[in-house]
Amino acid sequence: MEPIKPIKITKEMKVKDLVNSMSDCGFNANKISKAIEILKEVKKEDCKLFFGLAGAMVPAGMKNIIVDMINKNLISVFVTTGANITHDLIEALGNKHYKGNANINDAELHKKKIDRIYDVFMESKVYQDLEDFFNKNFDALKDKTTIKEFLWGIGKLINKEDSILTACYKKKIPIFCPALSDSGIGLMIWNNLVKNKKINFSEFEDLKEMLDIAWTEKKKAVFYVGGGVPKNYIQQAMQFSTPALYGIQITTDNASFGGSSGAPLKEGISWGKMSEKGKFVNIYCDATIALPLIYAGFKE
Repeated sequence: MEPIKPIKITKEMKVKDLVNSMSDCGFNANKISKAIEILKEVKKEDCKLFFGLAGAMVPAGMKNIIVDMINKNLISVFVTTGANITHDLIEALGNKHYKGNANINDAELHKKKIDRIYDVFMESKVYQDLEDFFNKNFDALKDKTTIKEFLWGIGKLINKEDSILTACYKKKIPIFCPALSDSGIGLMIWNNLVKNKKINFSEFEDLKEMLDIAWTEKKKAVFYVGGGVPKNYIQQAMQFSTPALYGIQITTDNASFGGSSGAPLKEGISWGKMSEKGKFVNIYCDATIALPLIYAGFKE
């Protein structure tokens, strides 16, 4: 047995020193350190990393971490919610998310046309900018044959270095959004459809490509921020190809309620989604705390 070594905070301590010292601690501090070790091994072994991003991570300020992970060729396949890419586009169009207050009168916010995401504020007028963007560019996007190509098309049009959509387009990282209709972008597509415009893409073409990638790559890793649709979309691809060898999950959900978001990665062994010889870590922590620490420790 190895003894626990209490963390000693010093004035000169850097983030990498802090996360390195976590390896001698217990609980989720130790798991942060294990996640960094796994991520380094994934990079060393040249594994294809399937990254699932759920939750309001862009409004919370996590966008540039994701962009850097894409630009540094760490993420090979990106799966996310329609909400995250909608907020990415909102920022790319020049709008911002603001520090707010969770203990506030929401009826007053509504009168002021301010939307609240816990303690993050956003002006309702951003949806007018979204509508203007799609009214202007829909004809250039409607003939794409997959959602991935549609999203790459948006990334090309906005051309912002700090945009997830642009980063995926420029690095040709497959970006899948299986629940695109459940988002602001989805509403903008519908808005054009009711004007008798047509689209040529189907989410099942994206699913085919996702499964093809999963089948082709024999050495695979998964990294989940939250759970929901992005996690399940990746997990089912592992189930119907070959299991993942490495896995990192950041969640605040409880496994005992049976939801996918709280399910520990080793549960996936029973489904054939995760390898019984694999290396996995489940971190039960707010992703806005855990993700920056993991990536900072990985980059050193």
